Amino acid sequence: MSISLTERYRHKVKTPQELAELLGPPPRERKVIMCHGVFDVVHPGHVRHLLYAKSKADVLVCSLTADRHIAKGANRPHIPQELRAANLAAFEMVDYVVVDLNDKPLANLAIIQPDYFAKGFEYNAAGMPPKTAEEAAIVESYGGEMIFTPGDIVYSSSTLINLAPPSVQYEKLQLVMERYGFDFGDLHSTVDGMAGRKVHVVGDTIVDSYTQCAMIGGQTKTPTMSVLFERKQDFVGGAAVVAKHLRAAGADVTFTTVLGDDELNEFVSSDLDAVGVVSNVIVDATRPTVNKNAIVVGAYRLLKIDTLDNRSISDNILGEMTSAVANTDTEAVVYSDFRHGIFNRRTIPEFIRALPQNVYKVADSQVASRWGNITDFEGFDLITPNEREARFALGDQDTGVRPLASQLYDKAACKLLMLKLGERGMLVARTPDHESLDSFYVIDSFVDNLIDPVGAGDALLAYATLSMLVNGNDAIAGVLGAMAAACECEVDANVPITAEAMHRKIDLIEKHLNFG
Repeated sequence: MSISLTERYRHKVKTPQELAELLGPPPRERKVIMCHGVFDVVHPGHVRHLLYAKSKADVLVCSLTADRHIAKGANRPHIPQELRAANLAAFEMVDYVVVDLNDKPLANLAIIQPDYFAKGFEYNAAGMPPKTAEEAAIVESYGGEMIFTPGDIVYSSSTLINLAPPSVQYEKLQLVMERYGFDFGDLHSTVDGMAGRKVHVVGDTIVDSYTQCAMIGGQTKTPTMSVLFERKQDFVGGAAVVAKHLRAAGADVTFTTVLGDDELNEFVSSDLDAVGVVSNVIVDATRPTVNKNAIVVGAYRLLKIDTLDNRSISDNILGEMTSAVANTDTEAVVYSDFRHGIFNRRTIPEFIRALPQNVYKVADSQVASRWGNITDFEGFDLITPNEREARFALGDQDTGVRPLASQLYDKAACKLLMLKLGERGMLVARTPDHESLDSFYVIDSFVDNLIDPVGAGDALLAYATLSMLVNGNDAIAGVLGAMAAACECEVDANVPITAEAMHRKIDLIEKHLNFG
């Protein structure tokens, strides 16, 4: 692997305490000037600001706001703090870079005590804003001086990002790999190690049907479309396809579910049996097997017809299912919740109590159109909600993604949170110390050719779970989960992702990273 930007310029990135010791207190022979900002995308305005600042002193220190304190938008920063620090450190005029873990630069100004603190002209053009006045008070308290740089060229990182966000998925990947000490060989060996791992999946089965039709026309008296039936295809979905993804990766999978006493029961059972999933089907004759039938004309879905009964399962069925959970020999239990009767506030505590000791506990609550809350699965090892599910769970539609993840991590009391962000990739929260630089990492999407995103979350869940069983490295789990999701997005329908497909994806990404 080539030497990354962060590795090449790591020697310039310091803590405030290290800088205070290196530079010494004022008065100094070599004058120090400090700039502070987000620097999400470094643009010509930033460059001119930094050049002007360096012309006024001997040593230029660039301070940048840590990821968790950036409030410029729900999905900002676009560039994680380690890469932003490396971008600045790569400039010849920049001597040192410091990541500010506080929401304001006041504490670091007091620690480093630069001779000058440089701000853009806009911070003094129409009177000094209150925040700038706070900074000036700190600087002046030890005898420093504020400097305002010229504003002859004005750019905006936010405008540039909104116009054309830079693609940095491979740089972010390399950053994660360096930080957590693994390489592409480790990714391959982790996938190989998934064979034979024992996983028990429990959840709602859905049969997804696609009824392909051709448009004939419409009625003249009523707004009724007329279509000609061509063919119908059925696919096993819901928690059952999670089981199939795990099996495709090589795991030994047991699947416990509830089906109706109908033809779709036979379809599901034979489909799972064909791929080697051990099915523990509990039949409930009072409800149908869940079926979602999309009426499709050409590339358009005209209508979806659902056949289901979302009543909570009976006490007898709950007892059968929890007994299966307690007595199945497994390394991990995955609760795959689609809110079709198995999981609810009455049953979830019983399912949690039934979990065997020392199993790896995973929960995913996909509730796109139904009531559900991922925080009901409290204290699990891994949860994988998407952003909408996270916002629903917290009743929060406004907070930025990073603080949102922190809040959900704490409320769910989980050990690992993989927050799915769709085409923007995934944010992983991994420690309860959300102030730590090591508490989060971001993985961008690895999709090269988007065909169908359906099932991406299922693939991610399967490979992340198995990866944690193999070596317990959450960074490897996050990367492999993101790669599996990308593989799923690049095929039509929810097709289980095989280990062979993962090896090909790993090789392709390694080639991209090494050769561009």
